[in-house]
Amino acid sequence: MNNAPAETAAETSALEDDHFHDECGVFGIWGNDDASALTALGLHALQHRGQEACGIVAYDGAVFSAHRGMGLVSDNFSSRSIIDTLPGSIAIGHNRYATCGAATLRNIQPIFGDLSFGGFGVAHNGNLTNAYKLREQLVSGGAIFQSTSDTEVIVHLVARSHKKTVNERIVEALPTIEGGYALVAVAEGKLIGVRDPFGVRPLCLGRLGDAYVLASETCAFDIIGASYIRDSEPGEMVTIDALGITTQQVFKEAQSRFCIFEYVYFARPDSHLENRSVYEARKRIGAELAVEAPCPTADLVVPVPDSGVPSAIGYASAAGLPFELGIIRNHYVGRTFIEPTDQIRHLGVKLKHNANADVIRGKSIVLVDDSIVRGTTSRKIVEMLRAAGAREIHMRISCPPTKHPCFYGIDTPTSDELLANRMGVDEIKDYIGVDSLAYVSLDGLYRALNKPGRDGQSPQFCDACLSGDDRCPITDFEGREDRTRRVSAMASGDD
Repeated sequence: MNNAPAETAAETSALEDDHFHDECGVFGIWGNDDASALTALGLHALQHRGQEACGIVAYDGAVFSAHRGMGLVSDNFSSRSIIDTLPGSIAIGHNRYATCGAATLRNIQPIFGDLSFGGFGVAHNGNLTNAYKLREQLVSGGAIFQSTSDTEVIVHLVARSHKKTVNERIVEALPTIEGGYALVAVAEGKLIGVRDPFGVRPLCLGRLGDAYVLASETCAFDIIGASYIRDSEPGEMVTIDALGITTQQVFKEAQSRFCIFEYVYFARPDSHLENRSVYEARKRIGAELAVEAPCPTADLVVPVPDSGVPSAIGYASAAGLPFELGIIRNHYVGRTFIEPTDQIRHLGVKLKHNANADVIRGKSIVLVDDSIVRGTTSRKIVEMLRAAGAREIHMRISCPPTKHPCFYGIDTPTSDELLANRMGVDEIKDYIGVDSLAYVSLDGLYRALNKPGRDGQSPQFCDACLSGDDRCPITDFEGREDRTRRVSAMASGDD
C-alpha cells in the first residue's frame, strides 16, 4: 500500500522535470555548401539533449552569420528563408538546456565574438566547474561579459591570449579550465573540436562526402547520411580545414571518465558512443538487473516509456517473461499547457502517460524505469497502474540510486531533492507505493558495459552522481552551498 504523505504543490510541480537533464548538444560541419541546413538537421537529431533554445553560426569565407532563438529547432530553423541568411560551407550549432530558472536570449549558443585575429564562434556541452572563479578574475581585469553563460569565459580566455593562431590560443586557454565539456568552434576557416581531458562529455567525428562533421552523438550523422569515423579522444583537439584533419593532445594523459549516465538515459538509443551501441548497452543493463533482482511472481514486464523500454526488453528476455506496453506515452505534450490548479495537478501525469488497462488488469508486473530522481512521477505512475487494475507492481531501476548532484554538465536537483539521498530503498518503496523495489548495482552496471566492475582506485566512467566520487576538479562548488547556488544561477542567466 502507498503510505506516502499527501502530495504537495511543490512535488507535483516537479512532475514534468522528474528526470536528469543533459544541458546541451553540439554539432559542426566543415566543407559543405549546405552547412547551415545540415547543421539544423543535426540539431534536430540532438533535440533530446536540449529543448529550451538553439542557435547556428555559419562562415562563408568572408563573413560570419548567426541566428539564435528560444524553443525547439523546428521553431527556429524550419524556414528556408532563415537558412538562407546563414551562408557558407562551415557551421556550428547548439541545443541548450539551462541548468535552472528561465533561459534568456543572451545566453543562447553558439557565442560569437570579433577578436583580434577575426571572428570566433564557439559552443559547448558540459559545465566548467571553475567558471565563476575565472569570470571574477576576468571581470576584475576589465573584461565585459554579454551573457552569464560559462561558455563566454572561453571566448574571453581565447581573446586575451597573445598567441598567433586560434589553435595556439585555445591550447593556451584550455588548461586553465576545469570541468567536463565538449566544444566546437569556427575560426580562421577551420572547424575545431575539443574534449575535456577526462572525456566526460561525448564528441564524435564523421564524414559526409568531402565534408567532415563533429557531433555530440552519432544519431546526428545518421540524419544527414554521414558516416561515423571515430570518437574524439579525451583531451584531443581535432582541427578540420583545407589541409584535412589534424589532431593534437592539449592535456597531459589522464584516465577516461566518460559519463556513465549517457548509457543509462541521456544518449538516443540509436547512437553509438565509445564504439558501443547505446540500445544494446541498455538491453544488457536490463538483463543484468534481471539476474540481480528477479521477480518470481511476475506475469509480465512493462517499461516506463520511452527511456525504460530497452532495459525492459533486456529484463524480459533474461527473465523469460512477456514484454508488454502497459503504459502508453503521449509524445505530443511538452510542458503542461494548463495552469496547475489543485484539481488539474492530480491529472498531470496522464498528459504524458496512460495505463493500457487491458494489458495490466489483474497482473503482477515488473515496472522498469531508468532512474528515480525526486520520485514524484514514479508515485503517480504507480497510482495510475493500480487504478487500472494491476495486482502487484514490482519496480526495477536500470541505474543505481542517484544520491549526488552532477557538476559536469547535467542539470540535477540538489542533494536534498534527490530521493535516494534521504531515503533507503525500503523507504523509497513505501513512498512510491510498490510491492518491491530494486536497483541494478554499480558493479552490475559496469559489467553490463563490458567492464569487470567498478575499481575503487580507478573507475572507468564518471559515476559521481551515483558514487559521490568526483575525480574531476570542482573548484566553484567545493564546500560552499552559497557558491553552488550562485554558480547555478550564473549558468542559467539568473545571477
